[in-house]
Amino acid sequence: QVQLVESGGGLVQAGGSLRLSCAASGLTFSNYAMGWFRQAPGKEREFVAAIWWSGGITSYGDPVKGRFTISRDSGKNTVYLRMSSLKPEDTAVYYCAANEFQLGRRTEDYDYWGQGTQVTVSS
Repeated sequence: QVQLVESGGGLVQAGGSLRLSCAASGLTFSNYAMGWFRQAPGKEREFVAAIWWSGGITSYGDPVKGRFTISRDSGKNTVYLRMSSLKPEDTAVYYCAANEFQLGRRTEDYDYWGQGTQVTVSS
């Protein structure tokens, strides 16, 4: 059974930083592209970042480019999202996702999802 478990969310002031983690189990981690999405109240789920199985290729949504960094540790079956220069508009539930075939930017590209972790940025 595939499980993706996010952690690291919390409350932070604008301009601050957080690092989210997503621990994966039940899949061959090195075969999967991993993504982060977020969803704010009343809004659709939005692409944040993705990383290819080898770690050599990444993709970012425009609102987070230059501020967020995605990385992965295959030895730990974990993907990270380092978030810096946080803004109140970054407030959302952040979800980790996995897919086996492509470095997707759409929710429908992903097969497995975590439960999400709340990030709240105060002004």
